[in-house]
Amino acid sequence: MSEPAGPYEIEPEPGSRREPVFNLPPVVLAVIAICASVYLLQQYVLTESQQLTFLYDGAFIPVLYTGKYGFDWFLFSRPFTYAFMHGGFAHIAINMVWLAAFGSPLANRLGALWFAIFFAVTGLASVVLFWAVHPYGEAPLVGASGAISGMMGAAARFGFRTDRSSGKAAFAGAPLPIAAALRSRGVITFLAIWMVINLVTGLIGIGSGIDGQIAWEAHIGGFVAGFLGLRWFDRRWSAPEWEAPDHRT
Repeated sequence: MSEPAGPYEIEPEPGSRREPVFNLPPVVLAVIAICASVYLLQQYVLTESQQLTFLYDGAFIPVLYTGKYGFDWFLFSRPFTYAFMHGGFAHIAINMVWLAAFGSPLANRLGALWFAIFFAVTGLASVVLFWAVHPYGEAPLVGASGAISGMMGAAARFGFRTDRSSGKAAFAGAPLPIAAALRSRGVITFLAIWMVINLVTGLIGIGSGIDGQIAWEAHIGGFVAGFLGLRWFDRRWSAPEWEAPDHRT
């Protein structure tokens, strides 16, 4: 049974073009290229000792931010560089598929600059929550899944609506109010599936931690940041008539 049309639904325009499968936005391709290059560097170029140094300097290690080991300049970069590092082929492959699926319509909506800022901020939110839960954790955290979870949170705020009239799929319409998004059957179904996928990947050892454990806290931190903070990044959004204040006298 289909749900009745509401003010948040957008009808596709006649004659709209389909987006080619590999027509990814340049900023998404750039992120994929960086992640792939870093992975190949780790696996096939660096020696074992260099890999350990690279991991220590680039991955997010919670205990380093609790003051136990003193100061180093990489403390400023680790909360961002960790997202471009991955623990194995399956880890990077799954993340890049999700990045292409959710990052492409979001990048087409936000534009390259705001998408890059969104990626950085949601990735930062991921490690902040992870650190808050594991302040003395010593296992390195790597992977783009926190920021990708932020993209999933943003997609939920759009109710997964896309517009392909320009030939490029982009999330469409004004972001749903939080209450409306949480009442959406599609959003709730997606959240349930997302939780199951997280559980399964955790059980089979494809996670954000270098030891193969799923980093639930990082995923939740990224998702919440993307879900709640989307409007700070969406420069196209303007209040629809039913939300705008009435200034008439």
